Amino acid sequence: MGASPAVSPRPGLPPAKPSANASIKAKTLAILNNSRAIGAPDGLSRATSPGGDAQDLAEQMNDDVRNQFVAGTKLGEGTYAVVYRGHFREDPTKLVAIKKMKLNVEYRDGITMDSYREMKYLQELSHPNIISLFAVFTSKDQNISLVLEHLPKGDLEGLWKDSKISYTREDIKAWSAMLCQAVWFCHENYILHRDIKGNNVLIAADNTLKLADFGLARSFSEPGRNMTCNVITRFYRPPELLLGAMHYGGCVDVWSTACVIAELATRNFFLPSETDLQQLTVITDLFGSPTEADWPGVSSLRHWEVNFKSAPPKRPQPLSHWKQRLPLMGEDGIDLLRAMMAMDPSKRLSARETLKHPYWTNMPRPTKKENLPGMGGGEQKMGEDLKRPGGQIDSGRTDKVARKLDFGGK
Repeated sequence: MGASPAVSPRPGLPPAKPSANASIKAKTLAILNNSRAIGAPDGLSRATSPGGDAQDLAEQMNDDVRNQFVAGTKLGEGTYAVVYRGHFREDPTKLVAIKKMKLNVEYRDGITMDSYREMKYLQELSHPNIISLFAVFTSKDQNISLVLEHLPKGDLEGLWKDSKISYTREDIKAWSAMLCQAVWFCHENYILHRDIKGNNVLIAADNTLKLADFGLARSFSEPGRNMTCNVITRFYRPPELLLGAMHYGGCVDVWSTACVIAELATRNFFLPSETDLQQLTVITDLFGSPTEADWPGVSSLRHWEVNFKSAPPKRPQPLSHWKQRLPLMGEDGIDLLRAMMAMDPSKRLSARETLKHPYWTNMPRPTKKENLPGMGGGEQKMGEDLKRPGGQIDSGRTDKVARKLDFGGK
């Protein structure tokens, strides 16, 4: 298996005009100082040199970093960002994607909190199955640019939607393993992703899967601290969040990961819905109604009473239903998914436990990465994926208003 598991702005903030260019560059300098990839250019200390000036140092470091890259063709443009194809100046064969974030006067310093989160957590994570952030710099017009890994083969959702691509259970196991490795590494570093879905899993030129879009990520909370339940795209949102849980851990990402794997196996959305209420309905149609007997404490969640107190109970679907719906997963694969989607989050597998499941070592063996089927998609698809603001929750698979409702916790 490779690595072995030995893991928005809040209402009330007044709109602020973007700060002076020097202020943004000073923030970027702080980002660079924390970056493993770039660090301070040769000959510069990480603090002001004797007789030097912090602002001048920030300017010089920023310029030195920016000059390491050359921007080329525009790949995509959205409300919040423009994505360019680029390369390292010293090695034109080493391609990158440059995500230039637009200033937004509604946010302090012109940059959304989701963008700051994306920069922060990508700096802290270095793993083969997580998109790499090579550098951060500002331009003369004050825009912050992220230099990201070049991932030209589209995303996982686009792959299973492409009817021209055929794939096997061995391929599903290989893709699933890479995704589970990424989630495990995030959790080992005490980071929740909180928006795992197929179009946030991009594909590199060598067929490696890369988990992307950390705009909703956050560090594991200390016990007792509230977190918002209005995260994770609806199709992939676990029942405890739909019921209003304010305390949770990596189990929410594990549920989402299982949904993505099931989509690969069915070539369709696994738990689709139009509303949060309908999402609870499709979940309980499959898993049965939650009760205190099988999920102790569920009746204390904020939205349990209105949804389940007087509703007729539902029974979970039998194993035969899963076998009929997910034949490509096999018995051990179905066992893995059901364990990753236990209704009671305390009974759900952790990311570490997921990688210890027999599914990975039982036959058939996963396809070697170089032999995995790929799709067109190309750079334009990468541009479409990266131009979205970090942590965006759309309509359709998602709930566009969810992130504006409940900010009792981060």
